[in-house]
Amino acid sequence: MSNYEATGVLTLEDLKDRLPPKERLEKGPVVIIECIQKIPCDPCAHVCRFGAIKKPSLVEPPEVDYDKCTGCGECVAVCPGLAIFVVNLKYREEEALVTIPYELLPIPEKGEIFEALDREGKPVGKAKVVSVRRMKDKTTVVTVAVKKDLAMVVRNIGRKIE
Repeated sequence: MSNYEATGVLTLEDLKDRLPPKERLEKGPVVIIECIQKIPCDPCAHVCRFGAIKKPSLVEPPEVDYDKCTGCGECVAVCPGLAIFVVNLKYREEEALVTIPYELLPIPEKGEIFEALDREGKPVGKAKVVSVRRMKDKTTVVTVAVKKDLAMVVRNIGRKIE
C-alpha cells in the first residue's frame, strides 16, 4: 500500500514519475501537477495556451510536456482540485519560488511572511509572499519565496508570522 492509499497525502515518492526532470527544474519556472486521480476534469488542458498540458482522456490525470511549459501559472488558477503548482529554482541562489492556489481569506499581501506548509499542512519553514494574482471567477494565485531545498515540499502557507 502506498502512502497515498494509507493517508490520502501524496509524497514525492508517489509523484516521482510525474515530476519534471532535474534538468528542466533547473531551467526556470515549470508546472508541477500533483493530480493522480482518475476523475472527469480538464480545465488545465484547456487553459494552457502553449499546449504543454494534455489529457489522454477526460478521466486520466494530466500529462505535461515540460519542453513546452513556460511556468506561466495559468493552470494553477483553474484547477478545481488545487493540485497544480509552479516551481522556479532559478529565483535566487538560496531561494526558490513556489506558486500555489490560495482560497482562504484574508488574501495574503506582497511582502508578508507566513509559515510554509508541506502537503500534510505541517510547518516546514518560512514563506515570503512575492506576488498575488487575484483572478476574476478563479482561484487566487500566490507566489512565495522559500529556501531552495523546500521548493518541492512547500504546497501552502499557514499563519502569518511577521
